[in-house]
Amino acid sequence: MQRYMLFLVLHIFIGATMAGTGVIAALVMGFGAVGPILIGAAIGFVASFPVTWLVEKKITSLR
Repeated sequence: MQRYMLFLVLHIFIGATMAGTGVIAALVMGFGAVGPILIGAAIGFVASFPVTWLVEKKITSLR
């Protein structure tokens, strides 16, 4: 249960950071419409799941 809670807490921060990065990437590439911005945010959010998993594994292996 603790690992699941750690995963959720980490994903709140990592997911928001990567979704924001996707939005900024869409804006830098010149896509100012709502669609590309939402797609960039969704791609960043989905891509954050494996990153969160790796970070959680590293943290729990230190114990």
